[in-house]
Amino acid sequence: MLYRLFLEHPRCVNETYSAHMGAAFGVGGRLLVASFKCFVHGLVPGLYKTAGSDAICALYKDVAPRKFDQPTF
Repeated sequence: MLYRLFLEHPRCVNETYSAHMGAAFGVGGRLLVASFKCFVHGLVPGLYKTAGSDAICALYKDVAPRKFDQPTF
């Protein structure tokens, strides 16, 4: 059970547990920053006009090549 939860997916994508965690944290951090900018833009429309769409496009370019045929929960 622990192998399936913690090691199976990172090994399927040729990463160590720590490398996979770092990559996931990096994507998550970028999403958090983009989310904050979107909320600020909602309050003050003149700020961060394209931050949300820019972040989506940049993340897609980085994540799309890494797609693997992996089932999720």
